[in-house]
Amino acid sequence: MSMSFGKMNTFADIVSAEPIKDADGFVDHWDTLLASVRVYFEQKNSTEKWRNMAHSDEVDALFRLRIIPGLELSKHHIIVCQGRRYNIYSVENVKERGMYLEVLAVSADG
Repeated sequence: MSMSFGKMNTFADIVSAEPIKDADGFVDHWDTLLASVRVYFEQKNSTEKWRNMAHSDEVDALFRLRIIPGLELSKHHIIVCQGRRYNIYSVENVKERGMYLEVLAVSADG
């Protein structure tokens, strides 16, 4: 797969929504922005590629992005793209080259 910045023409934010305790011990549930990145974004559709993917039926979005140094993207993170939130279903290092990630995600907005 050849990926280029030309195909990664959508912007997305990677956020952490894990609770954070403040100095007084109160738990805060605000999103913490971890990175703003360019992504290749594809909504689930009825193409053969989507039908052949082995994943949960609830997965409805695909993201491809460059690996972000110092950030281990996981199911604990959320992708915010085009005004919608997506919970991460799986993260795969494309061809194990350490350059790109392929992320399958589930819309959190219903």
